[in-house]
Amino acid sequence: MRKLTPVFYISFFIAFLFILWGAAAPEHVNETLGTIQSFISEQFGWFYLLSATGFVIFAIYLIFSPYGRIRLGKSDEKPEYNYFTWFAFLFTAGMGIGLVFWGVAEPLYHYYGPPSSEPESSAAAAAALQYSFFHWGIHPWAIYAIVALSLAYFKFRHDAPGVVSASLRPIFGSRVDGPLGTIVNVIVVFATIFGVATSLGFGAAQVTGGLSYTFDFMTNNIGTQLIVIAFITVLYLLSAGTGLNRGIRILSMTNIVLAVGLMLFLLAVGPTVYIFDVFTTTLGSYIQNFPSMSFNTAAFSGDRAWLESWTIFYWAWWIAWSPFVGTFIARVSRGRTIREFMLGVIAVPTLFGAFWFSVFGGTGISADGLMNGGLYEIMSNQGDEFALFSLLDEFPLAAFMITIAILLIISFFVTSADSATFVLGMQTTNGSLNPPVSVKMVWGAIQSSAAAVLLYFGGLGGLETAMIIAALPFTFIMLLMVVSILKSLKSERHVIQSDKAVIQAERNKLREEKERLQKEKEDLKKQVNK
Repeated sequence: MRKLTPVFYISFFIAFLFILWGAAAPEHVNETLGTIQSFISEQFGWFYLLSATGFVIFAIYLIFSPYGRIRLGKSDEKPEYNYFTWFAFLFTAGMGIGLVFWGVAEPLYHYYGPPSSEPESSAAAAAALQYSFFHWGIHPWAIYAIVALSLAYFKFRHDAPGVVSASLRPIFGSRVDGPLGTIVNVIVVFATIFGVATSLGFGAAQVTGGLSYTFDFMTNNIGTQLIVIAFITVLYLLSAGTGLNRGIRILSMTNIVLAVGLMLFLLAVGPTVYIFDVFTTTLGSYIQNFPSMSFNTAAFSGDRAWLESWTIFYWAWWIAWSPFVGTFIARVSRGRTIREFMLGVIAVPTLFGAFWFSVFGGTGISADGLMNGGLYEIMSNQGDEFALFSLLDEFPLAAFMITIAILLIISFFVTSADSATFVLGMQTTNGSLNPPVSVKMVWGAIQSSAAAVLLYFGGLGGLETAMIIAALPFTFIMLLMVVSILKSLKSERHVIQSDKAVIQAERNKLREEKERLQKEKEDLKKQVNK
């Protein structure tokens, strides 16, 4: 515990006070923080939309700019992980559990409550999938990519500490080593603790929902959910003790196999042709309407409440999650070029997520129609967590596939919580790439305690809202990170010029070789003619 920084103690104290507040007065927490969140959504919704879209534009610029050739590490450094392992890490840490939870539920919500079209119509079905693509596509992954790139670039290329404050050094200089840096890193830890604790609480509800749906003797109540949290805690603390290259790595690849297997099963037994039609059509409409959706503030329409409840909420949510996800992605991306990094972090997960929603969301809307609204009714009456299980129950091998889904959810939560303990360990030990096991254990216990206490007292809503509120100051930090990256990249123009010189030299060499071969060919022809 010798490596602990003031960030650890301040964050621990804030988390402890917040948990006490949530346990003692959950209604007061929900009311107070709900009022603050509503104010932010109403007054700063445009700011979230512009910022998120600005991050997308910046990410695209880096892909096509000469800076894309710069490596996240030394110039001759190779990637630490192969593509399959790297993508498994991205998928698991980024939003894998969210896709499982919302893959069926969100499209159904939009189908029955679209932003502008008539509910339960063909237009509503199209909008439901289009906005699901939008909310889980390019924007969130660009947000993650900016934070991850900033951390990886400064850590692996300039040997800076792996903490968010260190990425602001080109702007603030040595001041990031003082109170300013501590404040930045505390915000990061705050968002990570409460984000993962919230997910643990809601995830416990989904796991118990699946168990109660499958087994008659199981009940979905607080007692069962607390047992599930305790079970998941034991699993991810055991995994945390094994390190990144064993526990998280094995779990991440297991998640990919289970998720792809579940998706391919539903693709095979579900309306296969319809799913491919949905994917193709929705991908086209997503690309076509991308600019208008990105800048839509509902200034001239009546769907402002829908926009605040979904798009603005999601953008704030992804920004609040980005310190955790970004730190983890940065840790596993050493050796990639900026262009390769951006394309891998944004394009691959976006396409996978789009196909996931086509399979589960498209099948969900189709099955709901055949059930005369029965799937949506089950989800509305029993909870969002029942949407996936109710859908799988309509197809062959339902019990087996529901069991696979439950195992996938548990595996995802173990991996996410394990990754979070790793990130919290890094951020509170001045960016150590291998934080002490004892530190990770402390943060693991805090996360589970927060989830259990607030789930029991009904304060998870306040926890979720608190994380969303933390997104506002971190949005400003992200904007500063963009400026800082640009400032530092400009100082590396000599690297780009050197690369250009090498490329030009290779081209000259190839041209000279081509001219030599051409001359030899002509001389040979002359000799033959003689």
